[in-house]
Amino acid sequence: MDRYTVLLVDDEEEVIQVIMKKINWEGLGFSVIGYANNGIKALEMVEEFQPDVVMTDIKMPYMNGMELSGHIKADFPATKILIFTGFDEFEYAKEAVHLEVEEYILKPVNSIELTNVFTQLKIKLDQEFNEKRNVEILQKYYMESLPLLQINFYSTLIEGRIQEHELSKYLSDYQLSFEGPFFCCLVIHTAAGKDAKNMNPLLLSTSVQKQADEHLGEKWRAKCFAYLGNTILITQLNHENDVSDLTDECDHFCRYMHRIIGADVTVGIGPVCKNILSLSQSYISAREAVSYRVIYGSCRAINMKEIAPQEMSSSDSMNDADFSRLFKMIRMGSAEDITEAVNVCLNHISFPVKSLQQYHIAVMELVSALYRFSINNDISLDDFSGDMKNLYGTLLDMDQESLQAWLTDISFSFHEKLISARSKSTQSFVLKAKEYVHNNYSDEELSLDHVCDALGLSNSYFSTIFKKETGMSFIGYLTDYRMKRAARLLIETNEKSYIIAQSVGYSDPNYFSYVFKRNFGTAPSKYRTEHAKD
Repeated sequence: MDRYTVLLVDDEEEVIQVIMKKINWEGLGFSVIGYANNGIKALEMVEEFQPDVVMTDIKMPYMNGMELSGHIKADFPATKILIFTGFDEFEYAKEAVHLEVEEYILKPVNSIELTNVFTQLKIKLDQEFNEKRNVEILQKYYMESLPLLQINFYSTLIEGRIQEHELSKYLSDYQLSFEGPFFCCLVIHTAAGKDAKNMNPLLLSTSVQKQADEHLGEKWRAKCFAYLGNTILITQLNHENDVSDLTDECDHFCRYMHRIIGADVTVGIGPVCKNILSLSQSYISAREAVSYRVIYGSCRAINMKEIAPQEMSSSDSMNDADFSRLFKMIRMGSAEDITEAVNVCLNHISFPVKSLQQYHIAVMELVSALYRFSINNDISLDDFSGDMKNLYGTLLDMDQESLQAWLTDISFSFHEKLISARSKSTQSFVLKAKEYVHNNYSDEELSLDHVCDALGLSNSYFSTIFKKETGMSFIGYLTDYRMKRAARLLIETNEKSYIIAQSVGYSDPNYFSYVFKRNFGTAPSKYRTEHAKD
């Protein structure tokens, strides 16, 4: 880090000027970003600039240094605090220690002492910064956790929870490669046979997993891992028909494991696929193949496609993953993402390879899913108004191009309605926040926390959206509104300044005058005189 930032706080400006001139800040590795003459102004600057170091006096108007330090430590714990004061009191020192203040310095400030303090503070800050940013340490932690991350990825992959746009990042982050060009999922189920009935089941499964990795892993470039009590292998094939050789080798492996350790091992083999994102279907079929051991016997490999080829044809039907992706894109994706998701869905409604009955069922599933989505997201049902029977009839008469256009249009419509709803929601709670200020600005205790509690929102989210919508922070808006109300009261009434201060939320008339002058460039009394002439 080049230079750390420092905020100076003292109600005596000459003291600040002396400190700024006495110290070679740049040489020490610091830069002074500004100064404040009271604790409240300092806290506003801390919130805006988030300095690395705050050096503050104790005795100041409106908010003393101890109160300021307490707020900083609560909201910005990484900020270092230095306290300097002419009041050498033990209680102050005790409180400073309690607040984890870095140094307690007595006035008058000695440049040599202060230079030493910041020299040591720079060393401490450098150490903390380096620990956070140390790439070698982070890399070490990452590499140690990488095997677990890879296994978690494999599990998520066969569960069908990896989206296409996420895939390349996962492969890069987890240092994985899937060359293929074909893939097949194996499920290896292990049960203790007669010769291994006394062996611990966990040790037995672990032994089978290790042997499977050794016998099948290298040739078939397999990713081997445990999942839900079974051993899973994601294999890679050069040619689609290589699955026959894979089945034979798996069969040999089952007999070998029974002979060597007495385990009854069954290997279920799913269909071959070209895309690793289709491995979820291969896994489901492989798991189902294992269940056929009650018919065909254990200690063998069972290829689902060989024993039940007719069941494979149903894998083209539209499934929940297609709907989930489409609805996710409707919520958060771009126009291109939505169009692509529509294409994926409709690829599963393919006229040449489906019976008329299957096509009708697929269209009904599509409409039902869209209807549920609109209900769950409070979207107007205009697109589904009228006779549902007529809607089905219209869609069933459409050719593929027309159906794609209809689904794309309604998806875009849902997308726009969701954006509009989110925008209205954001504008709504900003308006509610403003209304809350208008009704409670005279309350001295009114704060960001009060408004967020009333709205049921987090401070960070509310602050971000409020500033985006209004162009100013909430505290800035509150202060601005109070000052405008005060200005009107000064012109329209004869009330004394301290009464007006109280009516707009300021119990301290001196601080009210300070804030008013900062906003309008003139004191309240002078403002009243000047505008009374108009």
